[in-house]
Amino acid sequence: MKYAENNRISHRQLYRQILLTFLAPFLLCLNGKGGLLGLSGVMGIILAVIFLLLYSFFYLRSTYGYADMIRSFGKAGAAEQLEEHHLEISNRIRNLFWTVSGDYDTEFEPDTEKYVYSKQTVLYEAVKQGAFARYFDQKKLGMYLMKKLHFSAGEDMLLPLAGLCMDAAVNRFIIRERLGTKEIREQAFRELEKAEEEQVSDKAGTDLIHRIRLLYIRHVLENTDDEGMDPQAEIALYKILSLKDAENTEDVINVIDEIYNHVLDPSFEKRNGNLEKILNLPDMALANDAWQECMTDEQMEDIIQKYLSNLKKKMMSLDIRNKKKKRFYFSPENEEVPESSENINPQAVRRIREYVELNYGKSYLSESEQARVNRKFCTGIHKNCILYLTDGILQNPVIKNNQYRFSQLQFEKNKAYYGNNHWIIKRNISVLAESLKRAFIIRKDDFVSRSDAGQLVPERLWKIGRTDDDKLFNRKKRSEDSEFVIDVLIDSSGSQAGRQAQVAAQGYIISEALSQAGIPHRVTGYCAFWGYTVLQRFRDYEDPRETNERIFQFRAYANNRDGLALKTVCSSLMERPEKNKILIVLSDGKPCDMSIQRPGTRQPKIYDGEGAVKDTAYEVRRARNQGIFVIGIFVGNEEELSVEKRIYGKDFAYIRNISNFSRMVGTFLRRQIDME
Repeated sequence: MKYAENNRISHRQLYRQILLTFLAPFLLCLNGKGGLLGLSGVMGIILAVIFLLLYSFFYLRSTYGYADMIRSFGKAGAAEQLEEHHLEISNRIRNLFWTVSGDYDTEFEPDTEKYVYSKQTVLYEAVKQGAFARYFDQKKLGMYLMKKLHFSAGEDMLLPLAGLCMDAAVNRFIIRERLGTKEIREQAFRELEKAEEEQVSDKAGTDLIHRIRLLYIRHVLENTDDEGMDPQAEIALYKILSLKDAENTEDVINVIDEIYNHVLDPSFEKRNGNLEKILNLPDMALANDAWQECMTDEQMEDIIQKYLSNLKKKMMSLDIRNKKKKRFYFSPENEEVPESSENINPQAVRRIREYVELNYGKSYLSESEQARVNRKFCTGIHKNCILYLTDGILQNPVIKNNQYRFSQLQFEKNKAYYGNNHWIIKRNISVLAESLKRAFIIRKDDFVSRSDAGQLVPERLWKIGRTDDDKLFNRKKRSEDSEFVIDVLIDSSGSQAGRQAQVAAQGYIISEALSQAGIPHRVTGYCAFWGYTVLQRFRDYEDPRETNERIFQFRAYANNRDGLALKTVCSSLMERPEKNKILIVLSDGKPCDMSIQRPGTRQPKIYDGEGAVKDTAYEVRRARNQGIFVIGIFVGNEEELSVEKRIYGKDFAYIRNISNFSRMVGTFLRRQIDME
């Protein structure tokens, strides 16, 4: 369709030019045969000039009609004329973009509305976009920005920053290959300077991004009067200018992320994680931005592409006048936004539930059982959360969609890691299993104690009448508390995305060793997604050993609400008949659930920072008070180690190398077994 529009306009223009070309000799021949000679020729030329002037005067006068098309042509006619005018402008700008990019298949939507008041800006944006499409990866940058926005980055800060960084990155290519664009760029920046001066003033509280933009614009125009006056903006400017030597899209992304995290929003990284976590967010999670339509794979892909196209248009533009700020659903203090019951849309709630099923498989609970579980556990800080218990998408899928295929692919990757490290993992399993077996053999052995009844010991008869010791007998006692049950809880949030295979292998080592030692145990993964806390059961207490293979279905995704997961798992663990109960938690020590508001649904309170750490630590203490021995196995980055210590106290292990895994875990388990 885009090419058809371009083709139609080009043919119309050509047709008009041909008519005008044929008109010229016709005018010269008005005087008939031989009229081009002598006085007749002069008169013919004069008549032609007069006709041309009248023709030009007609078109000059018609511009007033185009200025107010509704008055001149009526609504229907105005719409038709305006559409034709926009198509012609759009065609010219597209041609400029395609010429610079060298790719005529690339979709490009010029801003014809802005062309009316910022002609040079729009033209330069087409040049800039074309250059970036030619020398860098637009989609990769767009996906990064989408993921950053998914984690609640401010659109009004992030996208203008991206536009500045992109301009700095492509400028050397533009100047080198198209000398004429230097003047267009200068004129465009003069237009932008006037617009930006309206946004920036001496008033306190002026947005830092506007100050950075104005400083960059003036630097390009070689107006350095303001440099040195604003240290924060100066830091950002130097980082942006460093992109003049950018070699790839990753360089551009790194600078954008660094400026955003350290200048524009210094607390972002602490709240949401570093660049690695942002980039590891699965692409399908970006369906958040249009959740109601994301019910099939095709719809999800289409929506992501449409959103990406719109985002690219925004991020390229240096002009953000009259932009509305991104709407957030929580105050800076993380206060929960009141949600009135009349705003709840049952259809929206149902569609989210269906989407969760598509991502994680069907739940093994009935609707009534699930309602009971939610009433019991989703209280306090977890109010409005929903628990979703499932065996996973590979065990019980709704349909075999993209999520199913992604999970299958990750399962194969996890199995490949196991295959490549087979001997190390098998040795770990053997060492841990043998350690547990020895501990349980010792506990199960009968022990003899002195007693006032039982088997008489002749050597003690001399004490009769001489001492008060009446324990002349030995009595055998059988250990009555040798039974143990263990729960293994694995953090399945997106922060584990870079080490999924390793985490799966660690869970498998524990489960396989416990199976060999004959200890009943359950293995569960947990994550939080769109207000749902998903508990994926890899194996249950009494499942056969072969079920341990399901642990390789582990996949890291979304957020993690540790406190709610602990609360739920410990409750069912307490219902087990075994006297001795142990909970092993494999996590990165950073509870965080920053679920974005879903329209028409109840929104849980943001679960992050100090509040999330305190809640998780409280659930650990409560479990221990109930008689559950809780062990934390730290599988995260070293900088989060202090958080793990706060949550689990002295009973946690930091395992840097999988070869030491069984020894560390075995030490904690044997200590507990010996204590009981």
